[in-house]
Parts: sequence; structure tokens; C-alpha cells
Amino acid sequence: MLILRSSSRLARLSARPTAHPARFPSAQLPTPTALVRRALHSYPVLPTAIDATSPEFKERADAMKVLEDELRTLLTNIELGGGEKARARAKESGKLLVRERINELLDPFSPFLELSPFAGHEMYDGPLPAGGIVTGIGRIAGTECMIVANDATVKGGSYHPVTVKKHLRAQAIANENRLPCVYLVESGGAALPYQANVFPDREHFGRIFFNMAQMSARAIPQIAVVHGISVAGGAYVPAMADENIIVANQGTIFLAGPPLVKAALGEEVDSETLGGGQMHATESGVVDHLAVSDSHALSIARSSVKSLSYHPLPYESKYAQAETKEGEIEEPVYDPKELGGVVGTNLKKTWDMREVVARVVDGSRFQEWKKEYGPTIVTGFAHIHGHPVGIIANNGVILSPSALKATQFVQLCEQRGIPLVFLVNISGFMVGKDAEKGGIAKNGAKMVRAVAATTVPKFTVIVGGSYGAGNYGMAGRAYDPRFLWMWPNARVSVMGGDQLQDVMATVSKDTSKTSKLKAQIEHESTPLYASARLWDDGVIAPSDTRSVLGLGLSVAMKSWEPKDRERGNFGVFRM
Repeated sequence: MLILRSSSRLARLSARPTAHPARFPSAQLPTPTALVRRALHSYPVLPTAIDATSPEFKERADAMKVLEDELRTLLTNIELGGGEKARARAKESGKLLVRERINELLDPFSPFLELSPFAGHEMYDGPLPAGGIVTGIGRIAGTECMIVANDATVKGGSYHPVTVKKHLRAQAIANENRLPCVYLVESGGAALPYQANVFPDREHFGRIFFNMAQMSARAIPQIAVVHGISVAGGAYVPAMADENIIVANQGTIFLAGPPLVKAALGEEVDSETLGGGQMHATESGVVDHLAVSDSHALSIARSSVKSLSYHPLPYESKYAQAETKEGEIEEPVYDPKELGGVVGTNLKKTWDMREVVARVVDGSRFQEWKKEYGPTIVTGFAHIHGHPVGIIANNGVILSPSALKATQFVQLCEQRGIPLVFLVNISGFMVGKDAEKGGIAKNGAKMVRAVAATTVPKFTVIVGGSYGAGNYGMAGRAYDPRFLWMWPNARVSVMGGDQLQDVMATVSKDTSKTSKLKAQIEHESTPLYASARLWDDGVIAPSDTRSVLGLGLSVAMKSWEPKDRERGNFGVFRM
């Protein structure tokens, strides 16, 4: 089960047999041409040195399972939204809950790649489950779409700062991957106590509507379904949509609600008269479809998305149109469920990243590139659910040869139009007299420049540590990977706690202050802390890495055409 997905539909999905990979949902999505797929069988199968019966393996696996179980328990509570009373009120009024709406909207057995469900965790005075909004990618009427759904059981669906950030992240993914957007609207607008961090700035509430306009101009469909109140700035979500639906006697759209209207104009008016579905459908013309229930509205939304297939989207790529056939995609030779035992939770203990690669890629087949040079970086070619990928994985600190090797590999993938997958466990770039004389600053900068300037889609999975400038060279959040996921044992910070303590000891004799800062940094480097602030797109179970990457690749490669784009200009590499 994915830690970042939560619907019962997906829980059932994970239990489906995978003996025939072509029937697995992520394998049904478009894949590269048959010619490219046949090249897979020329790649050698990676060997493994893992003994799944050893005490060390069991210790590592058990430690990882503890972390996974803790996060799953938290996720179960998050799925309950604003609590039992709020859920009961919604059900009494005849409404579907937010995840029920998503389930009805999606195709049966469609995978749903939920984004950042831990958003907002322990960031505010009270709980804000999932940041008050559920976002993710799923298939509607055969078309993959970005879904953005307000959870009205959480603070009335109001927008806190992290809610806005999560909404904008979903739109950024939709824009980059040209995914039609479906908004399930029930929101009271901005959370007024946080208005200074929600309303006025460039990346605040107004950017949502700016993005809708920009995406519509790029022919990326925008569809809204109004299930409840849609007030103030929130009223612009359906108003800015290309097509919208409202539930009669339930959904309302107005710039100012009855209390504000009375205060401003002295008018007394009820919500239905002021902005109900019947009025907007027959008089204002604000809405396009009037539904009688949540389910009816979602059925209309599915029909709206289905109509897109009659008029193919102008940006659909030819790169991934070949159909996947039975047996063409090989499952890994080694069980992905072994990944927890391969890696464990103690980042001071080492492992060979090839063992991770072998449990993620098709057939465990990997054509390693420049194996003997710069061995602390592993680079090579593989396939994931039929998609060709270039893999860059850490096997130690980045030395000058490692940085040069990674730089050249990025250039090679750029030239060939092959997406990049970064498997991250990096303490940083090498330091010291010899490293500086060897040019680690300029050689490390080459790697960072190449990762920043390449135009191929990038996907990042932090499977261990991601520290210092190593975070930059391995496509951290600032380097715009299409998606970035973390394992439950991962850590992200400027340096590890032990290194921090050593550094602080040289500049301060106050051991209590040093210990306090170390504890703070260690807390702030955890996956839960990071995911709450949307520094990633979700925390995933190691065993789900292959499926998640397969879904991400399928989404990205549908709209990306290597032969029609300009090759990356990498600027000036310092020699």
C-alpha cells in the first residue's frame, strides 16, 4: 500500500494479483515504442548479495516496518478529515465526503496518486488534516487528470497558508504535465486569521486563478464541480473554469455571503436566493450544468472529461502511444518488498544502491554506464513499467570524478531524450585539502548546472539522506523534478545532526545550546516535517517505489515530445 494514497479503492488495488504485469493499472498506461521496449532485453540482470534470512536484513526490515506502521496510522486519522461530528453533519445533509467524491469521480480500479497527505501536520494551533484539501492524479473516463478537492469537514474548507501552497503545487504539476484539472469545490475562502500569509503575495490565493487562466490559455481543460459553499475568492474557481457544474439546493456561489451583503447594503437575502444553483443556472449564467446530487454532479463531470477524447488535446505526445502487450513488461527478479530490509533506518550503515535499483526496474535489468569511474555515483539505463530511464544513484560521498561522471550522464540523457530518475542517499560533496585541490567546487558545480539545465523530465526519490549541496546535485526540490518522494527513513537538511554538533563545538562551548540545536535540526529533517511543508510530494513505502515511479513517468511522458523540443543549453561549464 502506498503511504501517500488513501482511498479504499487503492487498498483493494494493491491486493490485486501482479502475475500479469500488463493488467496492473500503472502498466496499462501508454509506454514507449516496441523498438525501445525490445532494447530492455539486451540489458543485463543485476546480481544481488542480499540474504533475506540474515539477522541484519531482518533487523533493518523490522525497523523500516515500524516507521511505515506509524505513518499509516497517522494517515488513517488524516483520512477522517475534520472529525466524526463534521463528517456526520455532512452525511446528514446528503453530501458525499471528499474521498467518496473522488472515488465516484475516478474510473473503477484507477490508481490515485495522492499528493502530500501530511500537509499541514502540526503546523497550526489545531489539526488541519491533509491541509484541508485532497489533491492527486487519477484516471477519469480514460484520461489522467489532476483532482483538487476541498474537504469542508476541515475548518469549513478554508484556505490556510499550507492549503494554498498545496493547491498551487497541484496546479504546477498539472501545468507541467498538461493534465486536465477537476476541482471539487466546497470552501469558505481564505482563513481570515492567516490572511496576511494567504492573500496578498505572488504565491498566495490569487495565484490559483492566475494559474487557471494560464492553463486554459494553453488548452489544459479546467472543470469545476460546486458541492457546497463557494464564497469570496473561492467563487472564482468555478467562475474561472472552462466548464462547471453545481449541485442544486446545496452548492452556492457568491462573492459575499448574506451577512456581508446585509452589512454592506442592508439587504436581507438567504444563501439560495443570493447564489444558489437554480439562480446561477437560469439567471446569472455563471454555471453550465445543474445537478440534483453530488453523485449526479460527478457523473456530469465524468461526461465532461470524456468529451475531451472526442477532441484530442493538441499537446498529446506521440512518444508514448504504443500499447503495452501481455508479458512485455517484466517484474523485477527480486521482490520490491525486500527494500526495507536492504536499506533499514540507520543511515550510518551503508548498502549498495544497485540492490535498490534491482528491485525497482523492469526485469532487474540495468545497463550500468562508466561503472569503474567515479564509483560513488551509480549511473546507467533501465526501464520502469516500459519507460526508458537514466538512473543516477548515490553510493557514497560525491568526489570530483563522481560529479564529472554524473554531469556527462545527464548530458547523454538530454541528447537522447531519456528521463532521469535520482535515487538519493547523499551526505554531500567531498571536502578537505585534496578535494579542493582536485576542483570539487567547479566539478560539483558542473553537476548542479547540468541537473538544473536539463530539459528531460526528472524524478527524485530520497531513500536515505539528502544533505547539503548533495541535495542540489541530486535534483532536490529547488531543481524542479516532476515529482519528489521520500521514504519513511529519509532525512533532508543542510547537514546531519552529528556533523552539526561537531561544527557547533568548534564555535561554541555552550553544550546545552548545541544539543538543543542538534535536536531541532534532527526534528526538522524528518520526512513528516518535510511533507507537512510540501518539500516533497508524499512519503511512500519503499516497496511502492516502482509503482509510484511508473505512474509518474506515465503522466509526464504523455505530454513530452523529445524530438520536438530544443535540446538543453547547459551554459558555461567551468573547466
